[in-house]
Amino acid sequence: MNVEDINQHEKHFSEEKFWTKVQKFSKRAGTSIVYAVLLLYYTLQKPDVPLKVKATIVGALGYFILPLDIIPDLAVGVGYADDLSVVIFALIQVALYVDDEVKMQAKNKLRDLFGENVDTTEIDNKLGR
Repeated sequence: MNVEDINQHEKHFSEEKFWTKVQKFSKRAGTSIVYAVLLLYYTLQKPDVPLKVKATIVGALGYFILPLDIIPDLAVGVGYADDLSVVIFALIQVALYVDDEVKMQAKNKLRDLFGENVDTTEIDNKLGR
């Protein structure tokens, strides 16, 4: 997988589709994937992020939104594995732009969706900060 593979999914991204998918599937997808996509989403909102980086983010979020991916999202237990791998790959590519403010926004939204007891350690460790 590379950035070009991710960028081909740009056309599937929209704010409305993104929030619909997050709301509808957050409990089933789990905190790791939702936290990772929220990190990407809030990084995308930063005005100082270069267009090439934004294209990678939009491509990964488009893949997350895409209803027909490699492993259907409805496949219990594994349906979000491919989404998570694409999102993590993109997150590592754009990690330089994921700052404390972005993390705080993502964690606050994650708490709104899942309650106070959310663990973001797995994704935070992948970011290396």
